[in-house]
Amino acid sequence: MSDPILLEVNEGIALITLNRPDELNALNYALIDRLMAVLDAIETDTTARAVILTGAGERAFSAGADIHEFAGSVRRGRDTAIRDFVRRGQAMTARLEAFRKPVIAAINGLAFGGGCEITEAVHLAVASERARFAKPEINLGMPPTFGGTQRLPRLAGRKRALELLLTGDPFSPARALEIGLVNSVVPHDALLPAARELAGRIVRHSPLAVGSIITAVTRGLNMAIAEGLQVESEQFAAVVPTGDLGEGIAAWIERRPPAYTGC
Repeated sequence: MSDPILLEVNEGIALITLNRPDELNALNYALIDRLMAVLDAIETDTTARAVILTGAGERAFSAGADIHEFAGSVRRGRDTAIRDFVRRGQAMTARLEAFRKPVIAAINGLAFGGGCEITEAVHLAVASERARFAKPEINLGMPPTFGGTQRLPRLAGRKRALELLLTGDPFSPARALEIGLVNSVVPHDALLPAARELAGRIVRHSPLAVGSIITAVTRGLNMAIAEGLQVESEQFAAVVPTGDLGEGIAAWIERRPPAYTGC
């Protein structure tokens, strides 16, 4: 069997590919577990400073959960379905959301259900003009379970999110851009170059600063402003003794490009 996750690291960028193209890159348990393991490896790989996540083939980023596998868990009862399906999917999206290196989704086709929830969780997203999005869980008689009822309203607003969640209707990349689900829409052939260009504009900066910003934003979104400001202060305090901050200040004063080491 082929690996459900492909990984390539080049010029500081880790390209992760969901690799079940014949099943529209459906998220079965093996794929999710493998993705989590790959993220663990990337986290400690100093040569990888940003992540691009995309789907194999021309049809889908991910069409969502593997329904045949999920159905088996449902047949075994509530506790099994929650343990095997809900907790696994929520752990995946939470891991992507809190990852200290920037994660950019390159949406090359269908992003339905769990594929859309991955898009909601990652830090940034670029969509092909061929992309298509949907929250179709209601068609199965269930709510989203990988965080879609929580993250989409935070991105799009309550009423716009509820329309998508309650109808299950597919929507275009232009609509995804309008509601803040993706950062940009590009021609299909320009998708990965656009994602790499965006990643390149991030990895030129201090990885410590990048990680601290991601953490402050991710944690602060779910807090009152006073608590969020405390998180911001803590993240700043963590970088004060680092060489990167000293280098950044020195480079600015000397009017030269900084040479960050991540230390």
